[in-house]
Formats: sequence, C-alpha cells, structure tokens
Amino acid sequence: MTGKRIAFFDVDNTLIRGSTIYFLGRGMYQRGFFSKKDIGAFVLANLRYRMTGTEKPEEIARFQKAAQDFVGGHDVNDLYAIGQAIYDEYVSPAMWQETIDIAQSHLSAGEEVWLVTAAPEDMAKLISDRLGFTGAIGTKAEVKDGKYTGAVIGQLLHGGEKAIAIKKLATEKNIDLSECYAYTDSHHDMPLLNSVGNPRVINPDAKLRIIAFANEWPVHDFRRLRFLNRLIGPTISRAAGFLTFLRPRR
Repeated sequence: MTGKRIAFFDVDNTLIRGSTIYFLGRGMYQRGFFSKKDIGAFVLANLRYRMTGTEKPEEIARFQKAAQDFVGGHDVNDLYAIGQAIYDEYVSPAMWQETIDIAQSHLSAGEEVWLVTAAPEDMAKLISDRLGFTGAIGTKAEVKDGKYTGAVIGQLLHGGEKAIAIKKLATEKNIDLSECYAYTDSHHDMPLLNSVGNPRVINPDAKLRIIAFANEWPVHDFRRLRFLNRLIGPTISRAAGFLTFLRPRR
C-alpha cells in the first residue's frame, strides 16, 4: 500500500444545499427540455426517494427509472454545456463553503479528494473539475452514438454501492482505506463511513447524528452555524454599535 490518502465526500447536503439532480432538472426544464408533467414526475420520484428514509428496493428502483427517463435521448455534449451553465446558476451558489474548506485542507496536505454520489457521474465530475478536486464517482449513464440511452451502467450509486466503488478505486490506486476519510450527511451512507478509518459527518440527519455521537466521530453542522450567525449576528452588530456610541470622544 502507498502512503497516499483519499478524502471521500458525498455531494447532496454535504457539499451543496439540496439535490444535484434537482438543480440539473430545474435548469433543463427552464431550457425547454421537459414539460411540467415530465419534470413533476421526476421531482416526485426524487422527493419520495429522499423523504421515505428507507432502503426499500422498490423506492430505489422507482427513482432510478425516473433518473434514466430524465436523461435518455439527450446529446452528451449538449447536456455537458447545459451542466456548466447550471453549475454557475444553481450549484455554485448552493455550496457549503465550509465543506469546500475542509476538502481544500486535504488537498493542501497532499491528499486526494473524490466526490462519491448517486448523482450522474458526468455532473459529479464537472463539479469536481470546477472545484479543483481529484475526481468523482457517480451513477454511470449508458451512452451510444453520443447520446444517453436512458439506461444505467451497473447500479445507482447509493448505500452499499458507494462502499463497493471506493474499495475498487482504492485497490486500483493501491491505497489503504483505513488511512482514508469519508464525509456525508446521511445514515444511508453508513457502508461508506464504515469502509474508511476516519469517518466524518457533515450536516447529519437525525439518525446519523446519533450514530456519530455514539462512535465519537467528528460532527460538522454548518446549518447550525449559519442559523446562529443569522440569529446572533445582528444582535452583536447592534451591541458593537451601541458600545462605540458610548465610547468617550477624544
């Protein structure tokens, strides 16, 4: 094994506030790729998948089919160009800068940073490239003659599939996962967290927060920090202004 280490980051709600594929769908809808009925069906499947809090195969299959129908028939180059615009318009403003800072600290330490997400791998790679990360692993869409067929190669990169993917990458790069890091917000990613020696939690759901505390894993909750800044910030500013007003003039 080499001495190289990797920090793996989930994307949705860990790196960005919200869903990557939702942003992609929103941008494509605004550009006339879908009808309201089409995008409504996709968003509904996306919400069901995220809000059921379950690993039920039928829910995963329903979401996977919606995602396949979503990109099927579209030109790869067209979607890449649209993806660039959507990144600038929706994804970049939704980034958690604090998560980016953590990722940058790994890069500064000479470690690799990989995104690991159920989102389309092409979009994940675009995000990784724009942020200067090492690479990305995502759900792979089949391409024929320059167009997405609507089929997925392998499985939706969810739950245990993420663990399988990073183990394959580590084997290819001759890296010891016990020396690596993983960051996520979801308890569905427990297989990912359990695959590395340094699990970390960002903006955790309720179940993952309990698991993290029980295992004494570091927890970063940027939602709380942002809320406190919004709540306390104006009060501190007013107090500072008041104290300045009371300060004796020279």
